[in-house]
Amino acid sequence: MCGRFSLSSNEHQLNIAFELSGGTAPYVPRYNGAPTQQLAVIPNDDPKQLHFYRWGLIPFWSKEIPKSSPVINARAETLSEKTMFKKIMKSHRCLVPADGFYEWKRNGTKTPYRFVMKDEKPFAMAGLWDEWKDAEGKTLRSFTIITTGPNELMKPIHDRMPVILRPEHYGLWLDNKIAEIPNEILQPFPAEAMKRYRVSDKVNSVRNEDHTLIVPVENNELF
Repeated sequence: MCGRFSLSSNEHQLNIAFELSGGTAPYVPRYNGAPTQQLAVIPNDDPKQLHFYRWGLIPFWSKEIPKSSPVINARAETLSEKTMFKKIMKSHRCLVPADGFYEWKRNGTKTPYRFVMKDEKPFAMAGLWDEWKDAEGKTLRSFTIITTGPNELMKPIHDRMPVILRPEHYGLWLDNKIAEIPNEILQPFPAEAMKRYRVSDKVNSVRNEDHTLIVPVENNELF
């Protein structure tokens, strides 16, 4: 799964990486992005702008905002089967910019690791978004991150990982004219293009939000 990620790159780096013209709100680096927070996305109805949506999908047909268990992930293998996802998969896709994500090794305790690109540049996770309206007509946009099976780097830690898109697939993913996306772009990202390292236990708490969370700790052993 993907339950926490970072976006600490500066706005200039993001504008270059994703060919953006600027954001719709002040950009603030995030080191511990968590469910229910307003986090950066690039939606397919405005692909040149950085927007901020709630992490945890709220379908347009929901009667209210769920009070627990936000839908933060969607399995790539069942997108065409689930009522919540199969329609928006055709029309409401987005990029979720990140420069790292966290996962925990569970062996009696929870040991956090950060996964990044080898060149440490920002990348995009595949996401879906929807727009919900309350009884007064106020709108709220939210998103979920698509997950797939693990690559070799992830396997010792977890059996799922976010779908990381290759840069050459960003345009395809955001193209409103393309309803059917080839399954091959929703596969695990090559392990040889990534790296992982141990980070501080401070990342376990969503209350912690500073640059020290992305710094490797001295004991970087997996087990």
